[in-house]
Amino acid sequence: MPAARTDPPPKRTIGLLTSGGDCAGLNAVIRAVVARAQSYGWTVRGIHQGTRGLMRRPVEFTTLDPARAGTDILRLGGTILGTTNTGNPFAFPMPDGRKVDRSAEVIEGVRLMEVDAVVGIGGDGSFAILRRLARQGDIPLVGIPKTIDNDVGATERSVGYDTAVMVATEALDRLTPTAASHARVMVLEVMGRDAGHIALAAGIAGGADVILIPEIPYRIEAVAAHIEALRRNGRNFALVVVAEAVPDRTGERVRRQQASGAFTYGGIGEIVAHAIANLTGAETRVTVLGHVQRGSQPTWNDRLVAQAFGVHAVDLIAAGRFDRMVAWQNRRVVDVPLADIIDRPQTVEPDSPLVLTARGLGICLGED
Repeated sequence: MPAARTDPPPKRTIGLLTSGGDCAGLNAVIRAVVARAQSYGWTVRGIHQGTRGLMRRPVEFTTLDPARAGTDILRLGGTILGTTNTGNPFAFPMPDGRKVDRSAEVIEGVRLMEVDAVVGIGGDGSFAILRRLARQGDIPLVGIPKTIDNDVGATERSVGYDTAVMVATEALDRLTPTAASHARVMVLEVMGRDAGHIALAAGIAGGADVILIPEIPYRIEAVAAHIEALRRNGRNFALVVVAEAVPDRTGERVRRQQASGAFTYGGIGEIVAHAIANLTGAETRVTVLGHVQRGSQPTWNDRLVAQAFGVHAVDLIAAGRFDRMVAWQNRRVVDVPLADIIDRPQTVEPDSPLVLTARGLGICLGED
């Protein structure tokens, strides 16, 4: 008896965009989406500068094929499509200071592109905007999580996190010999807008003596006491890792206002270093990694996860399953409802395995 015939999915065109802050591994996602779509005989149109490209007329996009999005882009940081983390289309800032709802322009842009579905690569903030646009415009949407902070809910891994931890760990490796040579306390400020995943993982991997993260309240006196104990035991230096969102002694997070009027975190490293110097008399130095963590060549793991996500996203479109986000759980690629992750960030739990590991290693988390 002949096998039942399975008809291929109908030909489709996918719109693909990167949204929010850049990170390593985005191009690996793009490559995977293009490669998997090619296996179905589909077309991929890459949207420039996220939702901003959809507001422009004509809509700014490029048709992607293996010649433009092949294996060579796996090694590149950033995104060949460009991205934006400002200009919410529901409250878009205008030159005269007004905020205007331009969501209808974005939805019209999708229509003008003549795509059958959109794959959005972003974090929880981007997903909240993209999902609202999709529901308002009846746009079939699939999400792929990316953020160096690794704070998107329902997934153990987000694209870009592994590379950011590698960069921070390497920074600690480079700071250690100079700290020992000059008998200094080296304070490394790393990114982590709402979560301390980077600081915690890099601190453990890089042999930090102190790790401060926003999820665990700290006392600077406890940090100073730990550094003094290291001295008594024969150590002439210490390594301190601080997530940028850690509050100061008043409980306020340290922020700086940019020319655009927006506020960004940064500066807690200097405050912590100054306090340590006052309490211990130690000579301190501060290194702020900032965007260095975003721009590196992606690690093998980020490339691997990114491509697994890209393939699964296209397969979801083939199956007609939308309003979902691809996720990594228990060493498997799965998918979850987008509604389940929006406004539900995945921060560090005080009793998580890595926190318990840090405590077990004798690393000070600023607790008494």
